[in-house]
Amino acid sequence: MIEALVTTDLDDQARPEIRRRAIEAWLPLAQHLARRYAGRGEAIDDLVQVALVGLIKAVDRFDAGHGVDFAAFAVPTILGELRRHFRDRTWAIRVPRRLQELRLAITAANNTLTQTLGHSPTVADIATHLDVSEEEVLEGLEGARAYNATSLSTPVGEDGTQELADTLGGEDHGFELAEMRIALGPAMASLDERDQQILSLRFYGNRSQTEIAQQVGISQMHVSRLLTKALAKLRLLMDDDGSRP
Repeated sequence: MIEALVTTDLDDQARPEIRRRAIEAWLPLAQHLARRYAGRGEAIDDLVQVALVGLIKAVDRFDAGHGVDFAAFAVPTILGELRRHFRDRTWAIRVPRRLQELRLAITAANNTLTQTLGHSPTVADIATHLDVSEEEVLEGLEGARAYNATSLSTPVGEDGTQELADTLGGEDHGFELAEMRIALGPAMASLDERDQQILSLRFYGNRSQTEIAQQVGISQMHVSRLLTKALAKLRLLMDDDGSRP
């Protein structure tokens, strides 16, 4: 069918049907190549679709005049499309293209050196094999961590009743409150006795300004001014940018 497509003129009305039949005839090859990449975090149906795109490109670009049979041309075209998919679309966190390609090179070098050396290669071995620095290898390994990500909804624990998010720590405002209470004592001690009394009656005794005024023997307006002044001084002393006693 490929031969028939190659010999059919571009403006021939029969060409679209011949092209469709040629793609269908070679679809098993695309499916076979897609299955090579199964188990890498991508659904097989998605991989088949990517391989099909590569097959279509191969059908449309094939030139029998180059002396290469169609299979020899189609296989690298389809594999290239699959590799491009994994390089560009499946990273959990977007990293520079250079690091994506370096990761692939490191993986290939690791497989090759493991066979030739008889053991897992060191960073230095990989760097020498790829003719790059050890720092670049480490950078590529670090960037590879962005390839996969674990969902916070992933079940964890023996019974799977918890999710990963349940095991992660969060900001504990209790520590901040405890620190504030520790700093409050010396800050209060820096106020004069009357200011301390008024603040204690207002915020610990839950007294109104009128009740405080009657107990202290001053006007309610004076109580209001003293409260404002005392609180402003406390804020200054408790401020992280200020000097705590």
